[in-house]
Amino acid sequence: MHKAMARYFIIPLLLISLSSLAQDYKSQIAAFRQQYEDDFLTDQNSPLAKADLQNLRFYDADSTYRVVAKAEMLLNEAAFVMPVFSGNGRQYIRYALLKFELKGKPMQLTVYRNIALSATAQYKDYLFLPFTDESNGKDTYGGGRYIDLKATDFKDGEVVVDFNKANNPYCAFSGGYSCPKAPGENHLQIAVEAGEKQFAGAHKL
Repeated sequence: MHKAMARYFIIPLLLISLSSLAQDYKSQIAAFRQQYEDDFLTDQNSPLAKADLQNLRFYDADSTYRVVAKAEMLLNEAAFVMPVFSGNGRQYIRYALLKFELKGKPMQLTVYRNIALSATAQYKDYLFLPFTDESNGKDTYGGGRYIDLKATDFKDGEVVVDFNKANNPYCAFSGGYSCPKAPGENHLQIAVEAGEKQFAGAHKL
């Protein structure tokens, strides 16, 4: 086949491939969000009932908010009490410093480990990534959002951070929960238009 003619076949195939990847990603995020909603119905401490789920709001899935971060593991960190919106704080340690680019800008966030949870077999690999950004109080919950990670997500000094999986703390839906406040070092000077938006229903007391 002539090279010039071959290009006419390669370009459409490339576009089809990229479209397929984008669709697969949207399907993955849709499945993640469905599980997130389902968990409200099985968690005994859930702030939401089935009728409330219609008021959950999310940004459209956007793969540009899925980033690969360089991870600097933090050793010999002292424990500290992370403040909460109400109630008593919990002890955490700084686990890793993440550096990445988002929308062409250099960013960094700190990942934390809950000391009490890490002492239990079920949650020994659980890590906590709370953050605030410029969308808070506008399109998203004013207190910031959370991303769950695991120690096993870290490979070869890197970890994937997907802001499409950023969710609201229970305090965004109801009072009576001890939701950790994102430390000041985890504020991003950008509006993160990905993940969960402000809850559209009434805040329960």
